[in-house]
Amino acid sequence: GGFITENTTWRWVFYATTIADGLIQLTGLFFLQETYAPILLSRKKNKLIKETGNVALHTEYDYPDRTLLTTLRIALTRPFKLLGSQVIIQVLALYMAYLYGLMYLVLSTFPKLWESEYHESVGIGGLNYVSLGIGFFLGTQICAPCQDRIYRALKARNNGVGKPEFRVPLMIPGALLVPSGLFLYGWTAQAHTHWIAPNIGAVVFSAGVIIGFQCIQTYLVDSYTHFAASAIAAATVLRSLAGFRFPLFAPYMYDVLHYGWGNSLLAFIAIGLGWPAPILLWKFGEKLRKKSTFAAG
Repeated sequence: GGFITENTTWRWVFYATTIADGLIQLTGLFFLQETYAPILLSRKKNKLIKETGNVALHTEYDYPDRTLLTTLRIALTRPFKLLGSQVIIQVLALYMAYLYGLMYLVLSTFPKLWESEYHESVGIGGLNYVSLGIGFFLGTQICAPCQDRIYRALKARNNGVGKPEFRVPLMIPGALLVPSGLFLYGWTAQAHTHWIAPNIGAVVFSAGVIIGFQCIQTYLVDSYTHFAASAIAAATVLRSLAGFRFPLFAPYMYDVLHYGWGNSLLAFIAIGLGWPAPILLWKFGEKLRKKSTFAAG
């Protein structure tokens, strides 16, 4: 993006992104497999009807009287019902919103840091975003298999019965990495150390963010199963608002507190929100789920 802007115009940043997104979407049409149970059962039902001629076959997810408008109305209103009534979703949505806001806030600091403080060109400054990509990549590729392994081990200890709370343990390293990365990024940038140091902080921070995201999303999916899409959508509402709001106050905060104390303030808030969350979720998550009319079980 930096090199495109430097050598053409800023408009080509959007053109290039649109082209890349279009190719990804087109590829997904052919290679991404459907995993949603109601759709898979519906396909199976239609296939059996065609083979047997028995039109009385149905699935538990069939709603013969539901129109397209009714389906859209339910899909558009249910996330807000969940956000307004489910304590678990409210808590996790707030934590996810904070992580998402932090991510966009850190992104908003990159241009000024690398171009004004480290005097890098727009193109070279843009290469520092690779550090965030490395952190996201490492976080996802390490977290996913570890989370599945921990889940299987805890499920085996629980007589083969799985619980959404078995997704919680990995939230702890994620909650530790986020403030650690912020401290490292902030104070090395403040001290104008070698450019690799703030980038290492960005790697640690982004790895912690994506681990937190994965744990929250899998917990919501396991908790709300059939309503999982609505639960994720409910959390997305707050996180998108945070992604919009956080960069707005970033310039004012860093002008007053600079990179060191500015990032430290965010890290302390991350500690206050992130460290108690896994403990409270592990201890009270099941009780809250049992009081819900939407949660599985």
